[in-house]
Amino acid sequence: MTAAGGGSLKVTQVRSAICTKPKHRGTLRALGLRGVGRSRIVPDRPEIRGMLARVPHLVTVETADAAQAAAQAQRRDATRRARRVAEGRTS
Repeated sequence: MTAAGGGSLKVTQVRSAICTKPKHRGTLRALGLRGVGRSRIVPDRPEIRGMLARVPHLVTVETADAAQAAAQAQRRDATRRARRVAEGRTS
């Protein structure tokens, strides 16, 4: 895994945030992890690497390919569109 470049990382939460320090819980939330077994595709950037270095005992990190990142972005966009339609904010 390279620290620079346009790569992506798949981060999976493997341990609970219960009884962890508040900063560790905040880091998990900032990474977009909401519970054990949840995964996120995040960009491979130094600031993300720093966040992962704070909670290595709670997460596993794998490299993600472009297809996985695109699929996550497509799901996110579809969810946002559906939420806008439900709230009557279509554009």
